[in-house]
Amino acid sequence: MSYKYELHCHTAEVSQCAAMGAEDVVKNYKEHGYDGIVITDHYSELTFRKHHLFYPQNEVDFYLSGYRKALECAGDDFTVLLGMELRFYLNPNDYLIYGIDEAFIRNNGNLMTYYPKKFSALAKENDLIFLQAHPFRPYVYRCNPKYIDGCEIYNAKGEKDGINEKAEKWAEKNNMQIRMGGADFHRESHIENMSGIITEEPIKTNADLKRILRNKKFTIIK
Repeated sequence: MSYKYELHCHTAEVSQCAAMGAEDVVKNYKEHGYDGIVITDHYSELTFRKHHLFYPQNEVDFYLSGYRKALECAGDDFTVLLGMELRFYLNPNDYLIYGIDEAFIRNNGNLMTYYPKKFSALAKENDLIFLQAHPFRPYVYRCNPKYIDGCEIYNAKGEKDGINEKAEKWAEKNNMQIRMGGADFHRESHIENMSGIITEEPIKTNADLKRILRNKKFTIIK
């Protein structure tokens, strides 16, 4: 038996660039035969209101609203996990974080003030997975591979411009441990380009997700 999971997904509740609410996101993925999703809403300067831009820890409930709504709508037969697409200050790079929980977001201050080397240490301390998203998107800089666990080698939004092939070659050249894929889902038009991973065992918890990614027990949906 196989299972399908989306690892890169945004909700309109939190991500300003998204146009589909969490309830419809869950409904969409269920209708397309998925067994779960990881909500990776943007944690960046574009997410938080100006008066909380430097203290996003004061808006944790807002940041979690898309995830919580998705969890509420999921039911017992669909997994919803909390992830993050993080962007540090003054840098266009995006990073996918897996294994986080609400306490991590509340207890580590403003995550945008970090940088790859510093966040890498925090990720190891908390047993997180730290990946660079779409590393060959225009205006993006490749992170020093020694600070990340891998990268997104397949992003459904980049299928036509060659960035996925470049990302896969970069990951291979640097012998990256984790090479995953996702839809980078934002809106209804992205339904035509579903992605994620297929596994042979169900993912119910962050521990399941981290084990499967680290052990390469999945295939990318392309």
